[in-house]
Amino acid sequence: MSDILEINEIYKNFGGIEVIKDFSLSLKSGSKVALIGPNGAGKTTIFNLISGVYPIDKGSIVINGKDITSLPAYKRISFGIARSFQNIRLMPHLSVIENVLMGQHILASKFSSLFRPIHFGNGVKDKMEARQLLDKFGINVPPEEIVSNLPYGLQKRIEVVRALMAKPSLLLLDEPTAGLNKEESDQLSAMLNQISDDGTTILLVEHNMRFVNNFVEHTVVLNFGEKIYEGPPLLAQKDKQVREAYLGK
Repeated sequence: MSDILEINEIYKNFGGIEVIKDFSLSLKSGSKVALIGPNGAGKTTIFNLISGVYPIDKGSIVINGKDITSLPAYKRISFGIARSFQNIRLMPHLSVIENVLMGQHILASKFSSLFRPIHFGNGVKDKMEARQLLDKFGINVPPEEIVSNLPYGLQKRIEVVRALMAKPSLLLLDEPTAGLNKEESDQLSAMLNQISDDGTTILLVEHNMRFVNNFVEHTVVLNFGEKIYEGPPLLAQKDKQVREAYLGK
């Protein structure tokens, strides 16, 4: 399998403080990888550097063989990057189908959210594709239902469907199980496994270690902006540096 994402020795400073130091990572097509670490370790900053919210100070980022290091966020979308956030960013007053259709018409914004909707897909083809995705992942609700009326766990899955409308090769998920109970987490895991089986690469930031151990194949651990471990998730729990920095043991 070819590399979908190549991060090569990147650095990032904020106000003279080095928050990301010499970070590298390569992801294969269809792989499932978790980026974990204590609060403030730099996990979300890595996501923001990949998606172009912040420029990197040194190093390079390559997506699908294209060096996107100097590209602004809105241009990176066309190279196959989609993202969801810890806090749901659906439009609560709009319907399920309207929210999903936003996935085809998104614009990067480094001030509010990474993807800010600018237009609804109105064509019959767009709506058919949105409905097919909802059906595929077992989201059996009326498409015209106002999204805020739905359970939180279902809204999380709808947000992922919206991201899939952009046909990403790389899906970035920030704390996807935050606020979910075990049943909802398991439903999300089944959905993400299906997405991975279809060939989409998934990189997620997650604190739920049960979810990480059961879902991902590979774990990267950050501490103070540096990678201190890379390998199978279960072995991470036995690593001395990881235990001291993240697990508190």
